[in-house]
Amino acid sequence: MKLISATPSPYARKVRIALAEKGIPFELITEVPWHEDTSLPAFNPLEKLPVLILDDGATVYESSYIMEWLERRYPQPPLLPPDDDGILAHKKLEVLGNGICDALLLVFFERMRPLGTQSEPWMARQLRKAHGGLAEVARLIGDRRYAVGDRLGLGDIAVCSALGWMEVRFAELDWRALYPDLARYYDALSQRPSFRATVPYPQTISSAVV
Repeated sequence: MKLISATPSPYARKVRIALAEKGIPFELITEVPWHEDTSLPAFNPLEKLPVLILDDGATVYESSYIMEWLERRYPQPPLLPPDDDGILAHKKLEVLGNGICDALLLVFFERMRPLGTQSEPWMARQLRKAHGGLAEVARLIGDRRYAVGDRLGLGDIAVCSALGWMEVRFAELDWRALYPDLARYYDALSQRPSFRATVPYPQTISSAVV
């Protein structure tokens, strides 16, 4: 099994953490998805990462679907609880974590445009969505050790992957000062080996994106 990833990607980090937590061996392939030499078109028609390449050559793509696929194909140890309420609570946090990243990624790309062509209203709207998502995540998790129940789950992985990416790409938002309980929660989970082994860091993008 192989995983196509990018070093800062919160979406790929979710999958890397899940693979580590489940003890699934894989080969990590690191790419810059915006470069002309990316292999993504050969493995994902949407040209997005992460992509899981199975031993028989089949591919699984889109981070939320990969997480679902892993949970069904490799159910132990579980990253979702057995009850519907618990599953739905984790899924809600996954939606929020992904949504925060989606909104901020649009800001990241908009900032790549030349000065004078960037849309300030557009960026303000995306930042408002990200802040709304953060506030809801902080409210839902509160001061608990884990987001849902008494063990690490999909929601924790999605939220922490988003927070870690923000520290790399949007440090100026200073979410730690706004949500100290969320900062303590993130720092505690960041001590897990799967989190320490997947700390995001920037890549240099040399090709035109916008």
